[in-house]
Amino acid sequence: MLDLPSRFDVLRECVEGSPVFQDEYHMCSLMVNAGMGPVFPPATGNGSDGDTGVIPNTGWYNTDQYSLEVIVHNRMRRYECLTDDPAAATAVYVPYYPALEIEQHRCGFNASVRNGPSSEFLRWLSSRPQWAAFGGRDHFMVAAKTTWMFRHLEGDGDGGATERVCGNDFLEHPESGNMTVLTYESNLWARRDFAVPYPSYFHPTSAHAVAAWQARARAADRPWLFAFAGARRANGMLAIRDRIIDSCVSSSRCGLVDCSHGLQGFLTCRSPRRLVSVFASSRFCLQPRGDSFMRRSSVDSIMAGCIPVFFHEESTFKKQYRWHHPDPDNKNRRYWVLIDPDEVLEGKVDIEEVLARYTDEEVAAMREEVINMIPRFLYEDPRVRFNGDMRDAFDIAFDEVMARMRKIKNGEDLGWPVDDDDMLAPKDS
Repeated sequence: MLDLPSRFDVLRECVEGSPVFQDEYHMCSLMVNAGMGPVFPPATGNGSDGDTGVIPNTGWYNTDQYSLEVIVHNRMRRYECLTDDPAAATAVYVPYYPALEIEQHRCGFNASVRNGPSSEFLRWLSSRPQWAAFGGRDHFMVAAKTTWMFRHLEGDGDGGATERVCGNDFLEHPESGNMTVLTYESNLWARRDFAVPYPSYFHPTSAHAVAAWQARARAADRPWLFAFAGARRANGMLAIRDRIIDSCVSSSRCGLVDCSHGLQGFLTCRSPRRLVSVFASSRFCLQPRGDSFMRRSSVDSIMAGCIPVFFHEESTFKKQYRWHHPDPDNKNRRYWVLIDPDEVLEGKVDIEEVLARYTDEEVAAMREEVINMIPRFLYEDPRVRFNGDMRDAFDIAFDEVMARMRKIKNGEDLGWPVDDDDMLAPKDS
């Protein structure tokens, strides 16, 4: 694991007693508890926080969706096979936080502000002696956003003075292209990184705690047929979201966590107790695309034992989270629903009618598949040694990364995965 100069540590202000912790939305406040975030406060008991009583009192945190860089770093600090000898290492872990760095000036800044810090870091990294042996091909790191946020080339959408440009070019550099980089969403049409699940809110310390939560999710009363958590987009930019919210509002069988309506909507969706409780009270959870194809909400639905309903094939775990998807060749293990968004918008398909056609037996079988997936999609508490035999999302990704590194050091030309993804036709709805 590389030691980075302090100038590249975006959390260097996060020291005990710092006044920055007085702001609950400051990066330092969000990354407490080794990246897991603040502990869930006790339930009010009167339902004002949206808690239906299903969520346990321990193991649950208000985890920021961009915290995976910090969580993985803390897991790596406890890795038993770390060595100080680069020549003896199978791989080199780079504990840089590109997502937290760009979050400080993600949108609306000029190119030098958005691109400068990460470019400086890559120049420093490629000058290290550890880099020279394999040109960085034995290095790996986490970039806790979607690949698109790090692939903004100047001139792409910079056409007007009023246009608000977001992202940087971190993953377009040759140096980052040599590394194995883990993101939340990869480009299915030109793979250059590997997608891993967003962190959700559950970070257990034992296999017993996981089994106990799976039992709760299995036994939970689910009065809602379907649920949705999210907001409309300005000017109808994502029409399928508008239709989903309209369908939910007009139905007596939908649980809605509406993130619209300014500050109130923002605060509503900053309440993970409410979100998890609604998902754990629903049979199906609707997962339309957001700013890109993958949403943290789709992982939240797995944690709650709620069957995900996708509207774009590019959003499915089978396409994105290939390392974590269970038995992709077994077509009989169905745990998700796919609905064509164009058919919904054209009035050919009604979401509620489609979901209501599933029998209780079919729903129970799909839910059991989802509940069995929970360990593969959660990240354990990185501060302690896990009690029990279980492979979490980190373990699965780390094993795949290490296998890739061994092949690289054996001189294999790995290339990038190629399949029929180029046949997918992206839908803007």
